[in-house]
Amino acid sequence: MKAKRSRRRGSASVFSYLIIAVGSLLVLYPLAWMVGTSLKTLPDTFAIPPVWIPPTVTVEAYVSIWEKYPIAAYFRNSLLVVFFTTVVAISASCLAGYAAARSRARWTRPFMTFLLVLQMFPAVMLLVPYYQMLTVFRLINTLPGLILPNIAFTLPFCTWMMMGYFRTIPEELEQAAMIDGCNKYQSMLRVILPLVLPGVAATAIYSFIYVWNEYMFSQTLMQSETMKTLTVGIAQMAGEYRTLWNDMMAASVLTCLPLIIVFIFLQKYFISTLTAGAVKG
Repeated sequence: MKAKRSRRRGSASVFSYLIIAVGSLLVLYPLAWMVGTSLKTLPDTFAIPPVWIPPTVTVEAYVSIWEKYPIAAYFRNSLLVVFFTTVVAISASCLAGYAAARSRARWTRPFMTFLLVLQMFPAVMLLVPYYQMLTVFRLINTLPGLILPNIAFTLPFCTWMMMGYFRTIPEELEQAAMIDGCNKYQSMLRVILPLVLPGVAATAIYSFIYVWNEYMFSQTLMQSETMKTLTVGIAQMAGEYRTLWNDMMAASVLTCLPLIIVFIFLQKYFISTLTAGAVKG
């Protein structure tokens, strides 16, 4: 019996590792192709059959995009939009999530569920109304005009996430802090908030990725070339008759770098959030 069980466990482990390997290959292959293409010469990108490993490694595509396109302006706009959106969304969601987690009102759970349901609707439904409102307020082709819709789209889910993290903290900790002389705000800032930092990091990563990859509103609301974001700038590199794929892949690699850097710095908190959820479950 023990031998059969060990065989079954071994087979299950092999099958699990196989699934992980296939999934990793599906994820990493496009990234490897993107990096490889960015290091190719232009003739190699159009070679048939395709050249898997560049025979001549060159960084001319990276130099070319800085000379041909306002990449610095694209980067600046994307970073500013992401920074202000994430700061506002995290700050507001921490306060709202804490209030929702500690609220005993009957309407709290239905209201939070309603916010989550709203996330199911496509953002394109609000594109025209937002465009009309921002036109009235003269915010078209401005960074605030792009930051405000992004805050509106990220804040509900960020609030839902933070509410879940705050609910894992026992109220007895706050009561103990109040006995020691803290008021409600001090107990939240000095006792509760440090305990949910992994949740704050995970929520910040979600907000960062969502806003950094956003395309539709950026394309519609930002009209001048120097106000466009990276996603829009990369899309415009596709020519009508010919596309310089090595340039486009080089720009895509640069676009991925901030995401990788953010995850490297926040992975400790993000992974601890995942493991804590697994232990609790």
